[in-house]
Amino acid sequence: MALTTEEVRKVARLARLELDDNEIESQAKHLNRLLTQFEVLGSVHVEGIDPTSHSIPMFNVLRDDVAKPSLSREDALANAPESRDGCFIVPRIVEG
Repeated sequence: MALTTEEVRKVARLARLELDDNEIESQAKHLNRLLTQFEVLGSVHVEGIDPTSHSIPMFNVLRDDVAKPSLSREDALANAPESRDGCFIVPRIVEG
């Protein structure tokens, strides 16, 4: 399934890309080569093969989630430029 230059223009317009005629031709060639490769991949027999996300086995090594003492509220706010009622005060960034 080859893309025409008009289809590439339409996709570029939808993606809000401004491409000149040379770029349209170039991208049409690239996209058509890519689609050809997808067709090759689609013809590969993969029944009975388990899906994988990595080519080698990968395992997450996680430590146990153990509660530990942390900073007190006072210590956390000690270097804050401004605080009130145990909370950080930050500048307003949304105009209302």
